Amino acid sequence: MENITTEKQKTVLSLIQPTGTPTLGNYLGALKNWATMAQEYDCIFGAADLHSLTVRTEPALLRKRTLELYALLLALDLDPEKNIVFVQSHVPAHSQLAWILNCYTQFGEAARMTQFKDKSQKNADNINVGLFDYPVLMAADILIYQSDYVPVGIDQKQHLELARDIATRFNSVYGSVFTVPEPFIGKRGASIKSLQEPEKKMSKSDTNAKAFILLTDTPDVITKKIKSAVTDSEAKVYYSPDKPGVSNLMDIYNACTGLSNEQIEAEFDGKGYGDFKAAVAEAVIEELRPLQEKFDRIVKEKTYLEQTAADGAERAARRANRTLGKVMKKVGLWKF
Repeated sequence: MENITTEKQKTVLSLIQPTGTPTLGNYLGALKNWATMAQEYDCIFGAADLHSLTVRTEPALLRKRTLELYALLLALDLDPEKNIVFVQSHVPAHSQLAWILNCYTQFGEAARMTQFKDKSQKNADNINVGLFDYPVLMAADILIYQSDYVPVGIDQKQHLELARDIATRFNSVYGSVFTVPEPFIGKRGASIKSLQEPEKKMSKSDTNAKAFILLTDTPDVITKKIKSAVTDSEAKVYYSPDKPGVSNLMDIYNACTGLSNEQIEAEFDGKGYGDFKAAVAEAVIEELRPLQEKFDRIVKEKTYLEQTAADGAERAARRANRTLGKVMKKVGLWKF
């Protein structure tokens, strides 16, 4: 009888902080593709609420944001039965592994993290140890699930390198304990820029609310923000490095409609920016409508959210505890 073997799916870990509602840039750049990714890989999705503690947040607000982010993950059509969808703080093994990994991380390595330097400047009155240690907890998040791949942006690439270095160092001492993760190179989404300063990426932390579109923004708000987007005085729609505002709106329109730059240029040939912005706004509204309708329904189902989060935490903990148990035994901690 012929032996039939099924290749084990690679594990991909994706966590997102509940520091506010994700933007259109987050969605078109990454979140939109997560459901497709979940069909091809063994995916673990989560709300990284422990990471949010490095900045002082009103407790009730953090709880609200965490619940809403969890509801949003489910609204992205991430099947909680096929994939693990959980909240980070519901799995204590993350924090336990982080402490052990602290003891295998050199101070100089952590001190070189550019995000710590950047965030220290922005939060000069609260430069806490958690802010410094953030990358080690991130390494624990990744390594505890034996993640093969981690989708990371440019700002998190250095943290993934640290996780790889920690895993390699630990493995060199104790044998093959951790999978050394690789950056996930999947289907790349659009790189969406600020509506007011198109030279930089769209960010929910921008002090100008007109610079970003949140996934929960109403159609009226979306229309107003698109209408106020920076363009130029030429009043001609075409893609060019010399026209960053118009090019950014074209990227948004392309991501929402699938039309190429050439098709967009042809559609608005002879038309002004008013017509173009109105079309972009409508495309964004229609793109987000199904997601917003699902989110509005799910976020009200408190019992469902609590039960699904509990199930996700239980499944995540089973996997996490296997790795933690192995690590504890390797370093000599007494288990019973």
